[in-house]
Amino acid sequence: MNPKTSLRHALSAIIAAFALWSCANMGSGPDGGPYDETPPHIVSMTQPQLVARQGEKARKHRKTTFELVFNELIAIDNPTENVIVSPPQQEMPNITAAGKRIKVEILDSLKPNTTYTVDFADAIKDNNEGNPLGHFTYIFSTGAQTDTMQMAGYVLNAEDLEPLSGVLVGLHPGTADVAPSDDTLFTHTPFDRVARTNGDGYFSIKGVAADKAYNAYALKDGDGDFAFSQRTEQIAFSRRLLVPGSFPDVRHDTVWIDTLTIDSIRHTPFTHFTPDDVVLLAFQEKNQPRTLLKTDRTDERFFQAFFTAPSTHVPVIHGLNFDERDAFVEQRSQGNDTISYWLRDSTLIKQDTLSMCYTYMAWDDSLQQHFLRTDTLDITARTPWAKRMEKVRKDEEKRQKQIERMRRRGQPVDDRVPVKNARMDIKVGSVLSPADNVILEFDTPLASLNEDMVHLFLTVDSVDTPAPFEIDTVPDHIMRRRLRAEWRPEQHYKLLIDSAAVENIYHQVTGKQEKSFSIETLDQFGTLFVEISGLDSLQVTVPDTLPALSAYACCRVELLNGNGQVAYAANVKDRLAEFYYLKEGEYYLRCLIDRNGNGRWDPGSWADRLPPEDVFYRPQSINVRAGWDLNEQWNVTALPRHRQKPDALIKQRATKKQQSSAHERNIKRLEERSGRKAADKKNRQNSSF
Repeated sequence: MNPKTSLRHALSAIIAAFALWSCANMGSGPDGGPYDETPPHIVSMTQPQLVARQGEKARKHRKTTFELVFNELIAIDNPTENVIVSPPQQEMPNITAAGKRIKVEILDSLKPNTTYTVDFADAIKDNNEGNPLGHFTYIFSTGAQTDTMQMAGYVLNAEDLEPLSGVLVGLHPGTADVAPSDDTLFTHTPFDRVARTNGDGYFSIKGVAADKAYNAYALKDGDGDFAFSQRTEQIAFSRRLLVPGSFPDVRHDTVWIDTLTIDSIRHTPFTHFTPDDVVLLAFQEKNQPRTLLKTDRTDERFFQAFFTAPSTHVPVIHGLNFDERDAFVEQRSQGNDTISYWLRDSTLIKQDTLSMCYTYMAWDDSLQQHFLRTDTLDITARTPWAKRMEKVRKDEEKRQKQIERMRRRGQPVDDRVPVKNARMDIKVGSVLSPADNVILEFDTPLASLNEDMVHLFLTVDSVDTPAPFEIDTVPDHIMRRRLRAEWRPEQHYKLLIDSAAVENIYHQVTGKQEKSFSIETLDQFGTLFVEISGLDSLQVTVPDTLPALSAYACCRVELLNGNGQVAYAANVKDRLAEFYYLKEGEYYLRCLIDRNGNGRWDPGSWADRLPPEDVFYRPQSINVRAGWDLNEQWNVTALPRHRQKPDALIKQRATKKQQSSAHERNIKRLEERSGRKAADKKNRQNSSF
């Protein structure tokens, strides 16, 4: 045998033996060989076939089946949610995985001359390491032509730009002279093409015809009919006609050796489909189906009515066993979905059951509209009047026995019946911000408040000087009052409220109260000025009853804390939002185009083709420092809406499993092995000394 040939055979045997040893013992210790990073790939696939269905329907219906065969054992992750067939199917397809095969059964009858897509997204994975095949779609056509165009974009919650997952996105054919405002397909007909959003709110609709224009919609489908048929469903609609297109493009993919080292950059040609920037802002309509949920009288002094949705209509009461005129003081929540009725008359408080005709706005399922409904209600107190009086009697007996014991012991006794005062809380701590107010809170509705018996003093060198103030009501809180004053930083104040300054509807008065507090120093606050731009081309859509508005005229800027809650708000004047007396910390900017000027976000209306009020976020946070003035410029439309919301505020994350990918685990294993080797080397060096 040739010596060189013998040497090659020997080297080959050594390499093969080393490879076998490496696979069984990757490095030293129990960590094993590398994880499989290769996703499964398709070996073969069958053409769609029509097969007779079993049972009674076999004579009339046939199902369409096909199979995918892979090179390894595979699994399919929640096909009901993650796999979607387009055009949408009324009967859910059967999609099963067994061994190396996936079998798909489409149970609906196929339409002629139609392109069908079965979009698996990332649902197909290998059985061992979970490596996804990645955005695989099976496409076939029942006609001579197969539509291959695509459209993509994002669905966001209109109020806070939160990505929405699991939302249907559908297309209906449209023309240039038929805008969404003239379209009724959305409410009567299933979508022509459909996709579902992932955890990032992203969608990609495949099988789109190149020679058609489309209107796009999003739908949180509640009844599975692929149309907007229930007012409780969350919806969105695009206000521009979408025309599919494409062009050749190159994608630059970075290949990493590890987390720090780049292996190479791959240049991959591909077909770039447009539009790929569709942003649909989803909302739930304001006038939701409203029903009377329940009534309750936990306290004999009032009863409450709870509704399932808000309404501008205020319910009307007609008493059957009492006179309803001037009988109540109403505490209504914003939207009138919770209403408390405080009883003015003591005779009604003693009455265990109040019978009434109650007229309120309700929902008619058959007509799909609201109407005025009248119910006969019997509102019964949880604790009957006799039982309440028995408790009062027992409490009085207990008090008299206590008085008698004190007399026998020769202790001073006050046998006067105690007078129950109305409760009042002064909501202020020891320190108050110059921008805040003092809140007076009561436990019952007020009949009167005598401001002459309320005194505010500025205390300087122990000398009290009267300070001007005003007291006004608090919106949506009938049992609160707000005391406002021009607070002087670093100064001390004293609030004195005389006895009987406040009387409630039960003729109870408050006791004397006094509260001292100081105003924080200016160097504990920061100031922020935000100059707004980018709204010149924004079209502000308002109902026909309102005049056209400039976006800047109804612009409101909010500062959000780390939880996304509004900490401060300011209206924009001359394109500038000014914030004073800000507490030090990190904030996020949110801009609201408040077209009706009510100070809060409002959804849109499909019937009026009115979009929701526009909301914008600034991706970067702002750090406010005490004693500093900060000037910021913000072009609110510089970035598309799906790239605006800060990562720290996004609650809906991509639907990825918590475990890392096989490649990431391999990198981690190599890093751990390198760390162990370095530690072993250091230990050997230390032991040699």
